[in-house]
Amino acid sequence: QLQVEDDDKIGLYSYKVQSTITSRLANTMIQAKMVNNAKRSQHIVFDVQVPKGAFIDNFTMDVNGITFTSKIREKSEARKMYSQAKARGKAAGIVRSNTLDMENFKTEVNVPPGMRIQFELHYHEMIRRKLSSYEHVISVKPGRLAKHMEVDVRIIEPQGLRYVHVPNSLGNHFDGITTISKGEKKAHISFKPTMAQQRKCPTCSATAVDGNFVVQYDVNRETTGGELEIFNGYFIHFFAPENLDPLPKNILFVIDVSGSMWGLKMKQTIEAMKAILSELRAADQFSVIDFNHNVRCWRDNLVSATPAQVEDAKKYIQAIHPNGGTNINEALLRATFILNEAQNLGMLDPNSVSMIVLVSDGDPTVGELKLTTIQKNVKQSIKDEFSLFCLGIGFDVDYDFLQRIATDNRGMAQRIFGNQETSAQMKNFYNQVSTPLLRKIQFNYPQESVSDVTQSSFHNYFGGSEIVVAGKVDTENLQHLESIVTATAANAELVMETLRDVEELDGFMKKDKYADPEFTKKLWAYLTVNQMLAERNTAPTAALKRNITKSILQMSLDHHIVTPFTAMLIENADKDEIMLADQPKDPRRGCCPGQCLRLTPNAPNNNKGIPAWANVTAVPVSYMPEQRSPPVSSLSINRVDNDPHFIIHLPKSQRNICFNINSEPGKILNLISDPGTGVVVNGQLIGAKKTENKKLNTYFGKIGFYFKNKGLKVEITTETITLKDGSYSIMLTWSDTGHIIRKQLLLSVKKESNVTITVGEEMSFMVLLHRVWKNHPVNVDFLGIYIPPENQFSPAAHGLIGQFASEPEVYIHHQRPGQAPEKPQATMEVKGNKLTVTRGLQKDYRTDRVLGTDVQCWFVHNSGKGFIDGHYKDYLVPHLYSFLKKP
Repeated sequence: QLQVEDDDKIGLYSYKVQSTITSRLANTMIQAKMVNNAKRSQHIVFDVQVPKGAFIDNFTMDVNGITFTSKIREKSEARKMYSQAKARGKAAGIVRSNTLDMENFKTEVNVPPGMRIQFELHYHEMIRRKLSSYEHVISVKPGRLAKHMEVDVRIIEPQGLRYVHVPNSLGNHFDGITTISKGEKKAHISFKPTMAQQRKCPTCSATAVDGNFVVQYDVNRETTGGELEIFNGYFIHFFAPENLDPLPKNILFVIDVSGSMWGLKMKQTIEAMKAILSELRAADQFSVIDFNHNVRCWRDNLVSATPAQVEDAKKYIQAIHPNGGTNINEALLRATFILNEAQNLGMLDPNSVSMIVLVSDGDPTVGELKLTTIQKNVKQSIKDEFSLFCLGIGFDVDYDFLQRIATDNRGMAQRIFGNQETSAQMKNFYNQVSTPLLRKIQFNYPQESVSDVTQSSFHNYFGGSEIVVAGKVDTENLQHLESIVTATAANAELVMETLRDVEELDGFMKKDKYADPEFTKKLWAYLTVNQMLAERNTAPTAALKRNITKSILQMSLDHHIVTPFTAMLIENADKDEIMLADQPKDPRRGCCPGQCLRLTPNAPNNNKGIPAWANVTAVPVSYMPEQRSPPVSSLSINRVDNDPHFIIHLPKSQRNICFNINSEPGKILNLISDPGTGVVVNGQLIGAKKTENKKLNTYFGKIGFYFKNKGLKVEITTETITLKDGSYSIMLTWSDTGHIIRKQLLLSVKKESNVTITVGEEMSFMVLLHRVWKNHPVNVDFLGIYIPPENQFSPAAHGLIGQFASEPEVYIHHQRPGQAPEKPQATMEVKGNKLTVTRGLQKDYRTDRVLGTDVQCWFVHNSGKGFIDGHYKDYLVPHLYSFLKKP
């Protein structure tokens, strides 16, 4: 906003906002150019709203050809320099604003008649993902009509843009003025209203441009293990897996019903709570506590979120009448007691996430009043795995305290207005934490190649959000950076691997003239400083606090940013006029935004198949076997690959017997059906794109495994790998490398290559992916399956492969020349049948996935007739998980 004494005489001839987002790092510049057309000096104020948590990094001002530039200094040093050379008729400051997520940067200048002045402010911030979208908010409040007005936003996202959307946040007045051009990885948004379009009405002199310009977007995500972006000696790891089942939650709502909540605040709270309760899932448990000077519970313990209980809780909330004082201490201790007791009694699902949500509009007036004591009490009574989320309504609440107590207990706080919007804001906040997908997430990197890594272990991951980890990486001596993320999902332990070439981004970044080459460094600094501010907030001793302050100060000076411990000095070239801008100290405002970060030391680990630096605590060592693919020399394996070619290895007679089965697409063949161990393996056929030589080749396009005793099913297609346990399922794609562990079954995916399923020590299976050229006229992607003969099936095992678990006697004699000299024939006696067999070669693709390795075998004609029991059609089953019906 540009304010002046004599409004009409100041010309705003240009108001420009330029913002560039490079991989979630937004650099924004706001520039205003004015001229004083009055006959006397005028007082001009340049007042800009900057998002809370953004770092102001530069400000310049040009008054009639005299340029003022800025530098960052430690606060007290800056004040000293300022007092020695105060600028005449000029002032600057960063002021707390009365809006939700903004602060104001304000400069006042006295401008002589006829003079021109230009202001330019630069700031940067990391855009966090909320509710499945990144939202970039720019405050556009020029305060008057501008001859040239422009908001220009560029987005550069190497991961690729899923969508870009610009909501109509400045009002319907500006319908159709914004243009968006979107490419695969870049977008450009431009808003350039003419002077006529800016006017509130055709004859008005006031501007209609007054509000926030908002851009929303999301990026593509290939892998569950996240995306590593490496550039200029830093790495950024973005982690936002989707398609996971929600973890059940235990949630206690603690609602302030003191007298100050009376009226609109309570009405809006009741409305929001009713909507929130309706969204609880069947697996969730909950209760409601309301407090004034007393504490009341709707239920003294957690109850299941059945429709009847939810209805009852809504009636209880509807009947609340606010009055009396505020006893926050007692209310929070009651909530932690209910959760602790439920845990001690074994009533909490070990896989669930427990949380307390506090809604309050003021400071304590009853019971314990000292905020530090309340903070200490809650920290002592809450268990390590519970989280506390705080919603502060209005401006009478000590938001700083709510933020401290939330970050101290693995949660976050949000301030919301006590107005018509309250209900929507409360629901919005709840939706951010309503879908926990993972718990105990740990990011691991090779210690010898990375340093200064930001927080790498996280309590929970909520659907729609994103976890970001950054660090320095030794790109000189490293070609690839590997990361391993371990986490607990709703029905399994996950171990996700990601590998990236450290130079992968170089070409892309050099080609784009708008991309910020410093984006990795700035993101790392942004996360590090915010982490230190949060740690300083909860530091137990004064000495520790001093040390953290020192580190923050050093980082602020190194990276040229305004933080609570630095100030910006704005001075002319002669250094005889100085202005000072620093952050306000305000008891009613959280000084330091940023999520709470806790670092856990990495314990050494000796899991097989996973590097020692990956701190895989979730995986018992006993069942992380090495990938048991037998050495090729021993080629003793039963398998089906290519156009269902079966190769059966008979270990006793050391022979390989082959046969083909040609059935039609869609049919499901049983490979193993073992009622004794409860294991089923079936394969579903797909056809080639068209016939060749009057024959349509078929392949396995889907393979199903059913482990009845564990209640687990695995479905593998050429696109995805899914583990199902009852109503839970967890999915990886072929672009992932990772492990899922569930009930002593290990599912290991090797990117674009193979899947190994290992069940305890007893059995293992390998499925190979064959990718063909996408536009091939005939061929399709397909799967091959390899089953080691060491697998311990029961004597009852049957199926096209299972029947050979107990090896039949085979006698081969009368070898004689065949029709082709390289394919001799012989007579094979097996299962009471005499068959003519042909000597030939078949392919084993386990070590060479393109060309395969040749394997000698005796080929049985007519779909294995005489070698397999009965006819191949006897092995067709109705479903992917069906056992074979005994003939």
